[in-house]
Order: sequence, then structure tokens, then C-alpha cells
Amino acid sequence: MKFKQLSVLALALLLPFAALAEDMLAPSLVPSRPKNLIIMIGDGMGPAYTSAYRYFKDNPDTEEVEQTVFDRLLVGMASTYPARVSGYVTDSAAAATALATGSKSYNGAISVDTQKQPLETIMEKAKKRGLSTGVAVTCQVNHATPAAFLSHDESRKNYDQIAASYINSNADVILGGGQKYFTPAMLDAFTTKGYQVLNDFSQLAAVNQTKVLGLFGEVQLPWAVDEPDAHRLSTMTNKALTLLSQNPQGFVLMVEGSQIDWAGHANDIVDAMGEMDEFAHAVEAVEQYVRSHPDTLMVVTADHNTGGMSIGRDGKYAWYPEVIRAVKASPETLAAKALADDNWPQLLADGLGFTLDDDLKTRFEHARMQGKEVLAHAIKHEIDLRSNTGWTTGGHTGVDVQVFATGPGAELFIGNQDNTDIANKLISLLPKPKKATATTVPVPQAAPAPTTVPAQAAPAPTIPAQADTAINGH
Repeated sequence: MKFKQLSVLALALLLPFAALAEDMLAPSLVPSRPKNLIIMIGDGMGPAYTSAYRYFKDNPDTEEVEQTVFDRLLVGMASTYPARVSGYVTDSAAAATALATGSKSYNGAISVDTQKQPLETIMEKAKKRGLSTGVAVTCQVNHATPAAFLSHDESRKNYDQIAASYINSNADVILGGGQKYFTPAMLDAFTTKGYQVLNDFSQLAAVNQTKVLGLFGEVQLPWAVDEPDAHRLSTMTNKALTLLSQNPQGFVLMVEGSQIDWAGHANDIVDAMGEMDEFAHAVEAVEQYVRSHPDTLMVVTADHNTGGMSIGRDGKYAWYPEVIRAVKASPETLAAKALADDNWPQLLADGLGFTLDDDLKTRFEHARMQGKEVLAHAIKHEIDLRSNTGWTTGGHTGVDVQVFATGPGAELFIGNQDNTDIANKLISLLPKPKKATATTVPVPQAAPAPTTVPAQAAPAPTIPAQADTAINGH
């Protein structure tokens, strides 16, 4: 009898919570359509990168392995394969095309379909609906990912043509590198169209209104580990948010941690973790913006996996991130300095955080005689051995990537999906197109029907079975 009374009491206590849970799932309480959409892309950031970053950031003095922003926001996974003509392993162009348009295309395509016809991007759709648009990246602004959001081209290699096309993108904010691709005449055209054109990062702080074209490097921006206090990507992201939020209709912003991919191609664990850290800073900046602007949705993903990085190698069950943390500059920068300094062994020892024994000094000396690239490779290899980091390729792999989200609509991205689904879900959250106002006009007298037969349409151009590959192999 007593047990029965306790059971009834427990049920009575639980009923209010059950009702609350039901209310939370009620349609009336589902988050409304977001006003602002932010898509963040860690280029090449396969699942091993976010796992490695967790251990890289872990405090070894605590028992617990601390979570990162990626652990906190993980909601799903996405496949990344390109159109059938390019097989199963995508490049950045086809992946960005999928994320920008919701359609598959061939490797090398910049928001064109397999017949090389333009595909409307989320940025173009947003502009038609009165939203502002922008991109902030750490590569050149006309590289594959930003290009697929702002342009259309049959080949990602057409850097000059893509850069020239940006004058017609009408984007409100374009921030990144790529000075070498924009001629004085092109920059004058941007100025004439009302853009503030910046070529020094220090100028960005003073900008307080759109439109702005910021080109802060000849090609890409510096490696994050070479400028640990600069936080260029998070600074550009915060500025883009400030500028784009001036539009009461809302905005669409694409942010890319571009050089995670470049580090992966180079099998460079030091720069991979440095670029991951700066990308994480940018994600946290947007996460904070979403908290203070609950009408904003952030979706974070990768376009593909690069390098086939492994946390552990050669059958040894270990990984030593403290080796990576101790390195004070990028291997590329250390190699360049070592070539210019007669006391290079001490310089490398200080920069790498470990002593060079006679055998290692001999190997580095032999590499140094062959130039910067060979020495940088030798430095990366030694760091890999000491940290027990493995790599399977200098290119991309076909594994699925993670999806992270927060804000109204984040629940749409839970579970398994394709990269085109991510784009189509985001596009579905844009404001509905405004209906054109109907007007009454006189109906003209119909003209006589033509007697000639229209010419047959020209066949669509074919594309090569082998995909384009880009400079830097990205």
C-alpha cells in the first residue's frame, strides 16, 4: 500500500515536467525563421581536426579533457562527394558550389552546373530579398570557396576573371587576401561604385559602414601561429557582423578558415592547429553574436577533409600535443629564418622547443643546403615523429564531415545529410520573395505569327572527365 502511494506521488510530481516537455516541442514554440544566416566553413576540417584540436587545447593539469566550441555545437554529419563525373572525392570548388547553391557539380566548378551553366547562389537569392551579404576569409578572396558564393566560372583557376566579376556581385563586405589579382583599374571601379577599398589590416577598425573591399595580403593572410595576437579572422568576422547588421532586413555572411586546408595539404600539424585555433575564435565570436541576437542562425561545417591526418601513427597508441604547443612559429617561417642565420641550430632549437642532437642537426643541415622548402619539410617531419602525428595524403579524402549549429532553425541540421542539404535548408530559411504588384496595362494588338522556324539550340558544352585541379591543390 505504501509503495502504491509513493508511485502515485512520483507520477504526480513528474506530470508537470512531462507537460513542460510537450510544450517545448509544440509548434507554437518552435524558433521562428531567422533574420540573419551565417555559414562558417573550416576548409579541409575533417573530423580528426576537431578531435586533435580538443587535445591540443586540453589542460594537462586537470583530470577532465575540456570541451571545445566544436564539441559544444555538434549536431550532425554531411557527405561531401561532387557530381558523378568527378567521382567521390571533392575539391573545394565543387564543395563550395554545393554549399552555396544546393547543387552538385564537377571538381573545379565555381557555381556552375555540369553543363557549365550558372547556378543561383544563396547570396544572389538573399540580395533579391533585400538582405546584405558578405564574406570573410583568410585566403585570397577569389579563391574557390568565396568565389562560389560570389561568382560563376567554369574553372576555379580563372583567378583574374573571378576577381573582375566581383564588381557585379554587389556584396556589401568582402574581406581577405588577394591584392595581386586586383588591378588599379579594378580598384578604381570599386571605389566609383561606392566601396571603401582597404589594403592594410589596420584600416579595418575605422570602417563603420558598408560597402567595403578589404585585401590584406598579396595572396593569403599570414599563418596564425606567426601572428598569435593578431586574430585576423575573428577580427574580420566581428567587423563583418557589425557592418552587415546595419540592414534591418537581415544578412547572409560566409566565413572561412581557409588555411586549415593549406596546412593539411602541407601535412603541417603546427599550422593546422594554429589555423584551427583562430577559426575556433571566429566561431566563438559568432556564437556570442547569436546569443545577443536570437534572430540569427549559425551553421558551421567543413567542405571536405584534407591530408588524412591521424592522431597517432605507426602502431603507437599515443599523441603528444605538447610538442606542437611548444613550437613558436610556422615551419615555413622557421626554415626561412634558418637559411638567413649562421647560428641556425640554436634558432631552430629555440623555435621548435627541443634540443637538436648531432644526428638531427646533420639531417637539418643537409636539408638546409637544399633550400627553404626542403628544410621546412624536414622540420614538419620531425614534429610529426615527436608528436606521433600521421598523414595519408597531400590531397583530399572522401570522408564525411561534421555539422555544427546554433540559433533558430539549428534543429534542421541534426543528423546525417548531404552538403547540398545544408545549402537548401539555409535557402529555405531566407525571407519569402516579395510578390510583384500587379498593374493593368493595355493589351496590344497581336502581331502576325512568324513563318520562320527558330534555329535549334546549340548543344551544351561537355566537360572533361578528369576534374580541374587548382593552384595550391586545394
